[in-house]
Amino acid sequence: MTNHDAQGLWMPLTLAQLDFWEEFRFHPGESVSTVAHALELRGVTDMAALTRAIEATIAETDIMALRFALDPDGQPVQRVEPGRQPVLRQIDLSGDPDGRARAFAMMQADVDAPLDLLSQPLSAQWLVRLAEGHCLWFNRGHHIALDGYAMGLIEQRCARLYGAAVEGSEPGPGLRPLAAYLAEETDYRASARHAADGRHWAEVLSAEPRAPVLGKGCENYAQAALEAAHDLAALRPALMRQAQAAGMGWPDLLTVLCAIWAALNLRDGSAARHESGGQIAMPVWLPYMSRMGSVAVSVPALVVNILPLDVALSPSEPLGEALARLGARLRKLRRHGRYRIEQIAADQGIAPRSRFFFSPLINVLPFDEARFAGCTAERHVLSNGPGDGFNITIRGDGEAQGLELLIEADPALTGAEDFARLAAGLPRFLAEALAPERLSQPLSSLPGQAQGR
Repeated sequence: MTNHDAQGLWMPLTLAQLDFWEEFRFHPGESVSTVAHALELRGVTDMAALTRAIEATIAETDIMALRFALDPDGQPVQRVEPGRQPVLRQIDLSGDPDGRARAFAMMQADVDAPLDLLSQPLSAQWLVRLAEGHCLWFNRGHHIALDGYAMGLIEQRCARLYGAAVEGSEPGPGLRPLAAYLAEETDYRASARHAADGRHWAEVLSAEPRAPVLGKGCENYAQAALEAAHDLAALRPALMRQAQAAGMGWPDLLTVLCAIWAALNLRDGSAARHESGGQIAMPVWLPYMSRMGSVAVSVPALVVNILPLDVALSPSEPLGEALARLGARLRKLRRHGRYRIEQIAADQGIAPRSRFFFSPLINVLPFDEARFAGCTAERHVLSNGPGDGFNITIRGDGEAQGLELLIEADPALTGAEDFARLAAGLPRFLAEALAPERLSQPLSSLPGQAQGR
């Protein structure tokens, strides 16, 4: 395996990091890719032990000490400098009757502030005391270093360390260093598997419609995106029943249903939709964790990929057949999912300083929140990076408890009236599509479809 010394050696950025670097250079003074979670804990019995657990987690997370610079040729480079690891800032607002609101205002102000990747630390760590046993742990980073899975990985590690301190439980292995992931990724890019994966994506991207491309620097990051949130908890019984009937995991079932809905309904500037001879084709974009079977499963870093699912539909096709066919496409996507979208763009001849337009983006997040011994914990996502186009996010735990749907759209591409119709239509579509009798019925019978224009 290739060796990297992530502590001390200046190294080039990964393909994924270069994308965020260019975004930073093209959007100076904007806060578009800061990522932050506030973990609210109630029932903390040993605040000193929690403090030590957070500090130990910081010490294990070498990506928090990442530093960027420009080499003599003006190219970005990076290295881990342990002396740059953040110091846990402790804030006591327990005497303030509006302490919780004040704390969230302070955290949001930090997230909204521009972050200069060359001159400022990437990470901030705060522990805010609100009352006896009640606190907020603020963990702020940047997408050039961390993805959503990495944020959860940090929280889970801290929870195990806290449990070891207050209950004597086994803390388990520590987080692995950035160097382990960089070495594995270098080896993959030199392998025959990488070449085979590239051939797969060349075939996928040859189909119509062509995926739209954006020039970096001209992205229209809406200051006030259109948003609609829905509680999907009531759908859980039908979801689990339909997933079993279709032979799919519930996250895949929701992903495919949302992809079908998008292909049938999105007709605005947020999607590339091709209709010919009664057939509909549309690429939808899916985040791919790219960690299973990799050392990255325990490395806090930017690893997530974004890949196109080529959705092709006939409105006369029964829902059950469409689910089976697209489910198979989704499984095939994952077999080739490690191949970076940035490399796919280069293979397709996309000009430098350009990227694919990731819309519609469907993100189903089936992750359990960290469990701190003796505490109730609630994660507040304060920022999850830039959004453009049309985005569908569904969150729930591993057993599909607490399902929540968030729909976001750029008002420059989706009008307010259209958005209201679409945002109301997707939950109805999901509820109807999960009815057992729908599996044998054609897609055209499902509700909420846009009329031809």
